[in-house]
Amino acid sequence: MKYAIRTFGCRVNQADSFDMEEGLRARGSEAASPDEADLVVVNTCTVTGAADQGARNLIRRVARRNPAARIIVTGCYATREPEALASMPGVVRLVPNSGKAQLVKDLRGHGAGDGPCGSRLEPGVMGRTAYPLRVQSGCEERCAFCVIPSTRGASRSRPAAEVLAEVGRLASAGYKEVWLVGVHLGSYGRDLESPSSLIDLLRALERAGGDVSFRISSLEPMDCSPEAVDLVAQSGRFAPHFHLPLQHGSDRMLGAMRRPYSVDFYRRLVEGIRGRIPHASIGTDVIVGFPGESETDAQVCERLVGSLPLSYLHVFPYSDRPGTAASAMTAKVAPARVKDRAARLRDLGMQLSSRFLRAQIGTTRPGLTLDDGTTVLTDNFLKVEVPPGLPRNVRVSVLIEAASPALVGRLIGAGKRG
Repeated sequence: MKYAIRTFGCRVNQADSFDMEEGLRARGSEAASPDEADLVVVNTCTVTGAADQGARNLIRRVARRNPAARIIVTGCYATREPEALASMPGVVRLVPNSGKAQLVKDLRGHGAGDGPCGSRLEPGVMGRTAYPLRVQSGCEERCAFCVIPSTRGASRSRPAAEVLAEVGRLASAGYKEVWLVGVHLGSYGRDLESPSSLIDLLRALERAGGDVSFRISSLEPMDCSPEAVDLVAQSGRFAPHFHLPLQHGSDRMLGAMRRPYSVDFYRRLVEGIRGRIPHASIGTDVIVGFPGESETDAQVCERLVGSLPLSYLHVFPYSDRPGTAASAMTAKVAPARVKDRAARLRDLGMQLSSRFLRAQIGTTRPGLTLDDGTTVLTDNFLKVEVPPGLPRNVRVSVLIEAASPALVGRLIGAGKRG
């Protein structure tokens, strides 16, 4: 059987898709394009209306170009609005997030496994050199704009022993970098029979055997503890890369969004990281046009973001999500103003990224070769173009020589963790 998996949204969805991919490969199925596949799995996101629309467009396109394909739809949109998707052409099955584990078992097949019929999981599957490992799912926060607690459910953590065993399996398969992902990663361990914490898991991973390094996925600001920052600073196993969603630079708007921190807290956090780890990459998310946002709020946000030591910025125009507190708010911002404010912030984000890139010229960073070996992803989340000669998934050190506009570098060592 030929299959295709298409994934929308967060790294947790990407991790879920890896599980499905492995199940299909284990039963001897062959990856193909959606136009040629017998089975197409669409793993959806519903954080924004654009994500919903993207999934619907893909389903229609697959059904039109490949009418014989059987389409399975899963993920957050399939959880939130199964009836709307079940009636679409080609869709044979809707699987909510709560059924994803069973879907993986079904895709793996009874008794199938890594044997003569199955191809082994290895770097390069689904085009990724690093492996996104889900260690937690679900969220019990109640941010006013977010629908995900209703689609992912309560927080659920994988026991540390299970995570460590999975890391060992991935190391045996050849993976050298593992991304630790979760819906609310900072809540890791609170729900376990013997409660623990994210820092407990990180310390256990630091002691794990194998040539594997780790990258911590998105952390809520209040969950980025001094202990975690110190561990990243001191250990050679954790990438100096922090993604810390701000969501807004106005305390008034943070309160309306139900975000449990202040602008001052966020500033002290990121400035502390930069002081502790000068070469760290620090990224953030900002929502533009949240109900009630004034032009003054927007300008306050821009001034704050421009003053912070950020490496990159993701800008999201506010999107009404049914059932959230924000969807019932009446002071909606006009679309034209949202578009203008988003454009201004994106321009600012480009300036921040350019500033960080320029600061890295002349430095030497450890990294991992990607794709055909002509790109290196550094520990601090930079993509550097290098001369050909090495395959994917080789540890290297790269001297960053120029930014024109992409970073260009020269390899000065290979084979060891930095």
